[in-house]
Amino acid sequence: MSESGDNTENTARPGARPRRRLSAKLLWLTILFVLIAEVLIFVPSVANFRITWLEQRLNTAAAASVLITADTAAELPQQVQDDVLMAIGAQTIALRMDDQSRLLVVSDMPEAIDQHVDVIAFTPADAIRDAFATLFFGGDQTLRVTGPVGQSGGRIEMVMPDDYLRAAMLTYARNVAILSLLISLITATLVFLAINRIMIRPIEKMTASMLRFAADPSDPGAVIEPENRSDELGLAERELAGMQSQLQSTLRSQKRLADLGLAVSKINHDMRNILASAQLIGDRLAETKDPTVQRFAPKLVRAIDRAAAYTSDVVSYGKAQEKDPVRRRVRLSRVIGDVEELLGLEPGDQVQFSANIPDDLEIDADPEQLFRVTMNLCRNAVQAMRGDDDPATVKRVSVSAVRMGTTTIISIEDTGPGLPAKAREHLFSPFSGAARQGGTGLGLAIAHELVTAHGGTLELRDDRAVGTHFEIRLPDAPVSLSGHARQVGSGVKATGPGEATASRR
Repeated sequence: MSESGDNTENTARPGARPRRRLSAKLLWLTILFVLIAEVLIFVPSVANFRITWLEQRLNTAAAASVLITADTAAELPQQVQDDVLMAIGAQTIALRMDDQSRLLVVSDMPEAIDQHVDVIAFTPADAIRDAFATLFFGGDQTLRVTGPVGQSGGRIEMVMPDDYLRAAMLTYARNVAILSLLISLITATLVFLAINRIMIRPIEKMTASMLRFAADPSDPGAVIEPENRSDELGLAERELAGMQSQLQSTLRSQKRLADLGLAVSKINHDMRNILASAQLIGDRLAETKDPTVQRFAPKLVRAIDRAAAYTSDVVSYGKAQEKDPVRRRVRLSRVIGDVEELLGLEPGDQVQFSANIPDDLEIDADPEQLFRVTMNLCRNAVQAMRGDDDPATVKRVSVSAVRMGTTTIISIEDTGPGLPAKAREHLFSPFSGAARQGGTGLGLAIAHELVTAHGGTLELRDDRAVGTHFEIRLPDAPVSLSGHARQVGSGVKATGPGEATASRR
């Protein structure tokens, strides 16, 4: 593989380290969030385990109290008391019934009570605080635990060390922590695989496509192939594919324009010398006394002058942008007459030319640019109809014009086959809106650009069942008013700030 190919391949693949990739971040964040959720569950569960463990001891003590109080006269042997206390893990057990307290069993009485716990009267915050105090600081403290005795209204009281409680809580916390970690890993893996399949892979695919397209926009394989999915990522892939295809088409057009510009610049250098010679010959022909030569020589000279002016514009400006129009009052019938003569249509030609232009119709426009617009449109119409060899069909180009207020409407119609769908879709795009095989589409693009520069519009009308109908709308140039100046040439006179009178000659 060549060096450029290696560079393209390297550019197309993201170079981020594995732990900095989006997928790795997603995995760690998923594990972290699941662990946070488990911690939020773990904290109250440990507190609940402590209360439940103490309740079970109180219930056992309450059951023993029923046996002990069955015979009130008998003294419970010390060995039995020790067995009861050992079974429960308490040091003393007391029963309070009907405002009377009775010490049921007792071993060594503690010197001090470190904490009082009521298994039914506590707040969640207190339960959590006391549970973690036992976990981290317990093991050598004495608890006084109280609670109800069933539904009798009595209360049972028990004094006990917290070492057994802390050991049980540590075992429970360890088991819950291990289980939470396993759940976090399993959940994070499943969530990661699902999101990676649904989101991360399409995003990585789009990223790789954008990097590859940026490295070589002309490569057709760099355009992403959208997946058949209806969610937002599917829409993003389709839009990205559309933008990449459109950009490739634009780049191809620009390249063709650049190549064409280079070719025109090379040809233009020699063409100017040829036109200079043709101008000299035209001037000599104009001095000939032959009537036929006298009739056609001025037209030939004007055509050569126009060609020389176009070549000078190419050399002077060298850009794909037309000059601003130099607007003047132009007699439209003369411009259309020049177009008819340069089309080269003879009286017996299969294509006819018809012009319905009032002799007194004047347009505010650049005469040369107006000639180019109408010439391009009429020449396209003639070329489209010359391809039809059927002598029975009518082949006619018609040009008409009418003035409505300050706007002149010029209609150019033909009876040809009409524009194909592809040409209509890219009507005024160079190299895309060609109406015939082998055409470039530059004529329509140039005409549209020149009309737009005049502030007008060029529109393809769909009001004809046969042929093509283009309509040009050219407004008069706006009058520029100045509050303190008199513009004699334009017929504008200002009498003061905010006051102006305008007139046209």
